[in-house]
Parts: sequence; C-alpha cells; structure tokens
Amino acid sequence: MKKTMRVFAIYAALGLLPVFTNVIELKAQTPAPAAAQGQCTDESKAAWYADFMKFRTTEAPKAYEPAKKYLAACPTEEGPIPSYLKKWVLAYDKEARHLKLNNLFIDQRKYADALTLAKEILTDEPEYLPAIIDLGYGGYVVAVTTKNESGNADAVNYTKKAIAAIESGKAPESWSPFKSKEDALGYLYYSLSYLERTTNPTNSLANAIKAAQFEGDMKKSSQTYAFIAAAYENEYAKQSADYEVKYKGKDETPESKLAVANINQLVDRIVDSLARAVAAAGSDANAQTSKAKWLERLTELYKFRNAGSDKGLPEMIAGVLSKPLPPVPTPLTTLPATTPTTSAMPGTSSPTTTGSTVAPGAVTPPATNKTTTPATTTATTPKATTTTTQTTNVKPAAKPKTRNNHRRP
Repeated sequence: MKKTMRVFAIYAALGLLPVFTNVIELKAQTPAPAAAQGQCTDESKAAWYADFMKFRTTEAPKAYEPAKKYLAACPTEEGPIPSYLKKWVLAYDKEARHLKLNNLFIDQRKYADALTLAKEILTDEPEYLPAIIDLGYGGYVVAVTTKNESGNADAVNYTKKAIAAIESGKAPESWSPFKSKEDALGYLYYSLSYLERTTNPTNSLANAIKAAQFEGDMKKSSQTYAFIAAAYENEYAKQSADYEVKYKGKDETPESKLAVANINQLVDRIVDSLARAVAAAGSDANAQTSKAKWLERLTELYKFRNAGSDKGLPEMIAGVLSKPLPPVPTPLTTLPATTPTTSAMPGTSSPTTTGSTVAPGAVTPPATNKTTTPATTTATTPKATTTTTQTTNVKPAAKPKTRNNHRRP
C-alpha cells in the first residue's frame, strides 16, 4: 500500500488516503462497463468525473466504474484529469489484484487459482514478495493436498527466491497467514525440505533441520522431527544395506568397524529426532496414533544403544526440546585411537552404557518387520492441517554381523 500511495503523492491535497478502504468489495462485482468511443463529450466527462469524485474516498469500487468509462470513451485525451484517472485506476487494479490473491490463498484456500494469479502479478511486479511466497509455499500445499507434485520444481525455485529475499531484509506489508518473519521462514524451509525429499534428500534433511531453528510453528511441530527421523532412517537403511553387501559374514576389519561407527551416528540422530517428535506431540489428540509408533521405535533404538535398558528414556524425552537440535553428522573417516566403552546419548547430560560401539562384536540396530517411522506425515499449514502419507521407501535393514563375539541386543 505504501508504494501505491506514493504514486499519488502529487494529489495529496485531494485526500487519496482512503481510496482503497472498500476495494475488497471488488471481488464480488463485475468489471466496470466500458463507455463507447464517441461518448467523449464535455457533459459525459463532467458526469463521470463528478461520480468519481463523489465516491473516490468512501466507496472506491463505485468510483472505479466512472473512471474506467471516462478513460474508455476518451482514450487519447491528455491533461491533468485523464492523467490522474489513469494513475488511480492502475493503482486500484494493482491493489485489487493483491487483495484477490490474499483472498484466494488465505480465505478461500483455492491454492491452484492463487498460484495462477500470483504468476500474473509477477509479470508486472517481478519483486512482489507475497506472490513469490505464495508460489513457493503454495506449491508445497498443492503437492500435499492434491498429491500432484508436477509443480514441485517451480515451487522449489520460488521457495528459494522467497527465502533469499526475506533473509536479505525484504518483508511483505503483512506476514499473514504466518505469525512472524521467523514463522514464515520455518514454513518455507520445511516446504523446501518436503518438496526435495526425493529429488535431493541431502538438502531435504538439512532444510528440515533449518526449519526447526526458527521460532514458530515448525519448531513446535512433532511432524518436523518425525520428518527428520524419517530422513535419517532412509540413510540408515542405505548404509545398513551397503554394510550387508560388503561385510556380512566376514571377519571384522577397520573398515567394517568404521562402517558400524557411522551407522551408529545415524541411530543416535534417529533417537534424538523421535524423542523430540514424542515430546512435541504431548497430549495433542490428533498426534496420539503417530506418537505411539514413534515411541515404539524410539524405545527399540534407545535400548539397543543402552545395553537393552530404557533407563533414562523418560527423562531424555522430557528434556530433549530444551537442547539444541544436533546437525547432520559428519561421516567418520578414521576410527578413534581408543574404543570407548560408553557413549553419550543425544539429549542426555552424562554418558550412558551403550550396547553398541565400534568394539569387536558390535552390531547395528535390530532388524524390524514394521514400516519405518513415521508411517504418516502431517503437512501443517497456517490455515489448515492436511494429513498425507509419507512414502520413505525404506525397508527394514538386517543387522550387520561379525564372525567372532557376535552378540544381539
């Protein structure tokens, strides 16, 4: 609106500030009828201009009609009045289009229509941030709600552009439907993570973690952490399968022990993420089914990393959200000089006896016959919540084994 008002600075004395107070009514009215050329008479122009001035500051849609008729009847006329009317109509059309986009996206939730209008707006206003945000975040919402992901690539590009603009200091006039700048960035990074979950899983995981860094809904959402856990589960499955191919049934080597150490890093991240998901779910009635599955998998992995004991798990869950979310682990390239006999679990303040280290006889997490956690992911939006199946394509991985001193958790 500020930019729009600057257009009319030279007409400040005419009191243009209220021009758009009723512009939202435009969404319910048809385009103003155009006056035919040949009606450009002094009498017609005087009548149209009088009507325009009558409603200009109180009922903008009613002022819009005579202004359009004046300009349609006298398209080549020059002078202060037609120049003023052209600027007024142009600003009105622009603002009305902005309001229509807002209405489609937030009030009516017609996301496909909103995306079409947003692209139209960007042809005339390429830096209009709300349209860029809508094309990015809206693309994610469409992918989730319609299961049609053909527009993911475009949505990724717009989401990245929106994030870059916001992080460079740009801001829309209102953060709605988000609560704040931080909340908007959390949603945008989560959207980017979801959109790239199959095409770029590495970036997807990093952006999901990034989404949880901003103060807002995504930091508080159990689904954010379940999504992160699922990403780690995918990588765990890949590394476990690779271990089976390279080392199963063979004598232990430094390389096989290094592979176990790297797998265990992933297990610890899964434990941390699932603990956060369980903690964030709390007593939310809509999350209880998923929470039970997360807790089952969390308990299984926690006991594996703690010599079969779940001692300390409730305390870990209770305090995990107060601790920083750990980053993606850096792959180990060498084994420690000495093999530890204990390891600190994520979210705990002191070392815990571990049931799996890089020592001879160590094993990776137990194979399961159930679907990798989580089975479903809730795609949270500031306007509505839609549940969609999260396809991880992860099959339970078998335990890598060593030939000597093999022990099961």
